[in-house]
Amino acid sequence: MNMLEGAMLVWFSLTILSLAFVVWDSITNGVTSWVQRLAWILVTAYAGPVGLFLYLLACRRPFPGGHDRYTSAVWKQAVNSEMHCLAGDATGIMIAASIVPLFGLANGWDAVIEYSAGFLVGLFIFQALMMLPMYNGNYLTAVRKTLFPETVSMNFVMAGMIPAMLFLADRWEQSEDPTHPSFWFRMSLATIIGGIVAYPVNYWLVANHLKHGCMTLPGADRPASGLGFRSPEPSEVVHQPEKDKPMEMNTLSSQKQMLISLASFAVLIAAVTAISYWVPIRF
Repeated sequence: MNMLEGAMLVWFSLTILSLAFVVWDSITNGVTSWVQRLAWILVTAYAGPVGLFLYLLACRRPFPGGHDRYTSAVWKQAVNSEMHCLAGDATGIMIAASIVPLFGLANGWDAVIEYSAGFLVGLFIFQALMMLPMYNGNYLTAVRKTLFPETVSMNFVMAGMIPAMLFLADRWEQSEDPTHPSFWFRMSLATIIGGIVAYPVNYWLVANHLKHGCMTLPGADRPASGLGFRSPEPSEVVHQPEKDKPMEMNTLSSQKQMLISLASFAVLIAAVTAISYWVPIRF
């Protein structure tokens, strides 16, 4: 057994244990929406013990009635916010990356397809479905309202993931084969790198109330007054005192949204251009 095989054995063993705990805790101790629980389960499946560490640090309910208070810090809200994006993006990317080798395309086309798949899964499942309660169950409105933050967050995730995927694939010949363990190890490392790169912009989005963080289900954990983010269901909101109402989201003008979105695309293009000096990108 070489060093890489040994590292993968340890990694996958820790990932199985981490995933088992997060699944169990989500069922027995979860007070968030099913979308958020699923996001943490998937991120732990992809990021192994790193995902478990973040879950314990930023999302897990420490005791009954303590979830809102425990997750109220902006940096924890930002971690939870990013998990939705990261789970959706990474899922779409991994599905695409498992299929594209069958077509024998150049690595540039592979990256385009993987980006598209990640964006679609991230927006239409993990962002829009999460926000349905905010928009009275109107799915199209949820998609429209989450398009801007998902685009910005997704581009930063991919600014970390794509260069990592390309670089590691160039170094590990078998890591493009989804039937080989090195493929999943490569995707795990790329997911972690993508999460690191995208965290600052998610912090900015949450701090400026442009993106939601961790939402405790109404009535699920006797939320502490005025702390955290809660899913605003009409029956829960109508008779609440002003200080107990869920936090309102801010909006930016169309021009500002366009400029910030273009800036995020510029970051993505710059990251891919930089890695092309080490790994030729072909179309």
